[in-house]
Amino acid sequence: MLAPRPRQGQPAQARGARGSASVSAVFRVAFPGFGEVSLRPFELERDPAFLHEWVNRDYAYFWGLQGASLERVVEEYRRLLAPEHYEVFVGEHQGRPAFVLERYDPRQDPIGAFYPVAPGDRGVHVIVAPPDAGPRVPNFTWFMFEAILDFAFSDPGVARVLVEPDIRNKKMFTLCERVGFETGRVVELPHKTAQLAFVTRARHEAIRRAGTIRERSTMNHADNFVSPQRAVGHLRRDAWARANRALVKKALCEFSHERLLEPRELEASEAEGFAVYEVDDGAGFSCRFEAKPLPLDHLWIREQSITVTRPQADARRSPSAPEVDAVEFIKAFREPLGISEQLLPLYLEEILSTLQGSAFKLGKGNPSAAQLARADFQTIEQSMTEGHPCFVANNGRIGFDSTDYRSYAPEAGNTFSLLWLAGHRRKAVYAGTDELPYETLIAQELDAHTRAAFEDRIRSQGADPADYLFIPVHPFQWFNKLASVFASEVASGDLICLGYGPDQYLAQQSVRTLFNVSNPDKFYTKSALSILNMGFMRGLPHYYLGTAPTMAVWLEQLLYTDPYIEASGFRMLGELASVSYVNPYFEEFGPHNDYNKMLASLWRESPMSVAEDGQTPMTMAALVHVDDHGQALLPALIEASGLSTRAWLDRYLDAYLAPLLHCFYRYDLVFMPHGENLILVLEDHVPVRALMKDITEEVAILSEAIEIPEALSRVRMEVPDDVKLLSIFIDVFDDFFRFVAQILEEHGDCSAMDFWAAAAACVRRYQAQFPELAEKFAHYDLFAADFTLSCLNRLQIRNHRQMIDLDEPVGRLQFVGRIANPLAAFADGGVERSKAS
Repeated sequence: MLAPRPRQGQPAQARGARGSASVSAVFRVAFPGFGEVSLRPFELERDPAFLHEWVNRDYAYFWGLQGASLERVVEEYRRLLAPEHYEVFVGEHQGRPAFVLERYDPRQDPIGAFYPVAPGDRGVHVIVAPPDAGPRVPNFTWFMFEAILDFAFSDPGVARVLVEPDIRNKKMFTLCERVGFETGRVVELPHKTAQLAFVTRARHEAIRRAGTIRERSTMNHADNFVSPQRAVGHLRRDAWARANRALVKKALCEFSHERLLEPRELEASEAEGFAVYEVDDGAGFSCRFEAKPLPLDHLWIREQSITVTRPQADARRSPSAPEVDAVEFIKAFREPLGISEQLLPLYLEEILSTLQGSAFKLGKGNPSAAQLARADFQTIEQSMTEGHPCFVANNGRIGFDSTDYRSYAPEAGNTFSLLWLAGHRRKAVYAGTDELPYETLIAQELDAHTRAAFEDRIRSQGADPADYLFIPVHPFQWFNKLASVFASEVASGDLICLGYGPDQYLAQQSVRTLFNVSNPDKFYTKSALSILNMGFMRGLPHYYLGTAPTMAVWLEQLLYTDPYIEASGFRMLGELASVSYVNPYFEEFGPHNDYNKMLASLWRESPMSVAEDGQTPMTMAALVHVDDHGQALLPALIEASGLSTRAWLDRYLDAYLAPLLHCFYRYDLVFMPHGENLILVLEDHVPVRALMKDITEEVAILSEAIEIPEALSRVRMEVPDDVKLLSIFIDVFDDFFRFVAQILEEHGDCSAMDFWAAAAACVRRYQAQFPELAEKFAHYDLFAADFTLSCLNRLQIRNHRQMIDLDEPVGRLQFVGRIANPLAAFADGGVERSKAS
């Protein structure tokens, strides 16, 4: 038991020292059985020495000064102490430094822009001494934080204390929640994604009066703790309602586009081109909305216009349920959507998971469109809110729990370390280019100290390191799949867990592709991730990975000697090495079985190694991003560039569309070039080149005339002649340009047809350079009146675990009639109608 309320010293008036000779305590508090804790001002002459040692320990990663020299620590604290509102103190216990406390006024700090600051708020940052800094004392950090809060509230003007730890710092949140902090919103700060938490004076005093040390829960393990409340803290009523309305808007658009729903036009709207439409289920449930038809049967829907009519009152429906409910919508229209009774619950789970992800993004406080237009690569990557623009259930990620989501989802913006395993060479397989043998790759990815430590770990198991290959794996994969499914391999010693690597990674939009933030020029690491997302379990098959380096070299030899490709700057991010582990229990079930894709990783070139000084990579998915305030990023980029919309589009289309046309018409080579698979490189906010990724599983040659190495025979696809050009019509026009056109019409100074005029002009520019291909241009006519409509949601609804047959990808495609081609308006040199030119 604690004493009722210990003796307190004077309210702290002294600021953290700025070279003052005074080192007297400004606050003291005594705890029975523990002793006295005192606070004094931080002194630049002596205190950085011990702090430098602390911040370079592993436990202090989130303090942000690992690897810092003593001189840098001194300068950092000289900078912090400069503003009048910022104070730094040293807490001492038994004559030793026990913690460093930074105290600040949120009204005068950048954090004040991210939440409504209340009168009497004070913010604190705390770093506690490492465990071996003194004798081990039970509940040491509890007493430190109680002293800190006693000190904070000794100022009568303080009503509430704020902390803002990195969202990944679960250990800190475990402690904060024990001492009374309650979580607030998640905010995207310039240097981290932070979880705000607050404790009021009244709550702190109530906990102190209780007189009992609040023990941590058995679930509070530092590596996996998320409180039950914090796991759902983003599911606020307003965010949930917004997420549902947005998803129903998307469902109306995409299901109508795929001809699963047929909206009826009821009346013209006051606005030019808009009309009121309705869809109903024939049993009394209906949706009305205002929309404007755009090219490619795309409906520009006014989100706030959506209203729902229900057949009758449902006593079980909560009065606070959202007016527009996505799950209710899917269930009402399940018959026209063609969702089977068996699949419906699973599809609804993906819808609900997509909704909760949207609610998280809406409450996260992402940068505005104007800010993103000037942001760096990874800030843009983690700020995207939509996911794939065509799929309605596009963020299922079935398999992630709430902790995994906050740790590993790209929008969470959290860095994490990869786990490394050692796989015995009798089952582990490495493949690399001639220039990248295994030893070279590992020496690039892991420093000598880490390699030596891993080898010692293998020896400690009575094995020879020379018999093993190092394999990086996603932490989720180890804890949730490999530790159980590969338990026999661990028990036999053929698979050894080595521990975490030193580098930190950020998940990219594709979730299992990881960017090295510690060393950005190092390779991307793509690691198997057994979560269900958009129609596939996201594993990695040895069947593909074994030939990835050969594929990279062959494609480079094919394309990089082509003068047009060279001039365009188009590049593929080469997948130069891979490592896989074969589990003999499952090998017989074939290369596409999910259990044969659980343990593998791929190394791919980083876009940072390609971008030049002054250039910024950006996921192309960002071109259809709309921020929390309804502002689109694409017009903001164009404005920042200083170019006209048409001039910017010409540069973009020449960098992206034209090289894809060349690959198709010159080499019968096609990719999967959607927004998440394509990285634009910008210079002065203007695209100057395009980088393709995800090559190994998605590239195809559609002709017998192109010679292919025998090892790559799988990339030759036999497809009907009338399907070949769908690689442009569907994958580029329908799956991406359709949305860019709406963004420009809704948010920019360019109509949808103006955009298609720019696309037509790009095609004409390309064709004019290669008159020798005229016959092929005519045969595969990009200006044809229409083309076959291929539907993605129909694929997912039909088979949510494996949408297509990877050995015969055309076989399962869902074709539904034909759709008018917007480029047909510009056939035979038709007049461009571009007010932006």
